[in-house]
Amino acid sequence: MDDTQIGERDRRGDWAPKARIAYPPVLTWPAKPVAALRWIFGWPGYFMPWNMLYFLVALVVWVYLSPPMQAMADLDPLWIAYLLARNAAIVAVFFGAFHLRLYVQRAQGDRFKFNARWPSRDSGQFLFRNQTLDNLTWTFASAIPIWTAFEVLMLWVAANGYVPQVTFVDNPVYFVVLLVLVPVLRDLHFYAIHRAIHWPPLYRMAHNVHHRNVNPGPWSGLSMHPIEHILYFSGVLVFLLIPFHPLHVLSVLIHTALSPAPGHAGFERIEVGDKTSIKTHCYAHYLHHKYFECNYADGMFPLDRWFGTFHDGSPEAKARMKERLRNRSRARTRPT
Repeated sequence: MDDTQIGERDRRGDWAPKARIAYPPVLTWPAKPVAALRWIFGWPGYFMPWNMLYFLVALVVWVYLSPPMQAMADLDPLWIAYLLARNAAIVAVFFGAFHLRLYVQRAQGDRFKFNARWPSRDSGQFLFRNQTLDNLTWTFASAIPIWTAFEVLMLWVAANGYVPQVTFVDNPVYFVVLLVLVPVLRDLHFYAIHRAIHWPPLYRMAHNVHHRNVNPGPWSGLSMHPIEHILYFSGVLVFLLIPFHPLHVLSVLIHTALSPAPGHAGFERIEVGDKTSIKTHCYAHYLHHKYFECNYADGMFPLDRWFGTFHDGSPEAKARMKERLRNRSRARTRPT
């Protein structure tokens, strides 16, 4: 597949799509109902392929790979250790598949790869002077245990009936609507905590670990400081306030845990055949890793546009970002 048909390379060999980043046609005026429905139910769109994949993984995990609810009423180390091992295996398989195909086998070379360079293997900013080993360490030593801790808490609460719960039989409309809204909840929560950890004290304390990955790969997605992991997975706590089913908890946590893999793949598309590819939708977030001060949201809501931090990949957007940063710097240094 020829990536020059939909993108172009600069003098350094970095690739970028020709099409500018755009928001889905759901919060536009005048309204575009046909375009909105096409995006919601089409491919690619709201459900397909990624959000549907995360839901199906969550469904399989709940039906086949979770202990009985009555067993989780007690904080038995055995079922907690099982969840920890299960989650580690899910991450190893899912993230490992991206890394194996794109970075070990290099099955599509550098086609659709944003940064011409490959992950660093000799940089003092990473643990072991190796970007991939650094990312793996933060993922398995911090992300997975903290993800599991949130899951244990929520399932233990549910098993003991400490909060209101709902079933599909009792309230099918609410049950389904809440599942459908999982990506919306995730997008809003991610934007809120992402802006928070760019506050300079929190950035220096925690978020800089993630931003060392200027040239991210799949394993960079969950490579974070434990403080950031706690904030990142905390979106599931919303179910302490509203009725839920354990499947809702797993849907949020699986979405939170797995979506960073394609989101940090470093490739605009993943080839699955000679003429077929799947979009990762990670260009906006790649620009955030490249420039730091733009595209804080995942892109479902035009939050960055509303707050003046949107970068659509164009030279004009880059110029606006630089001017915004210059103005902010002048404001900070202006004598009072």
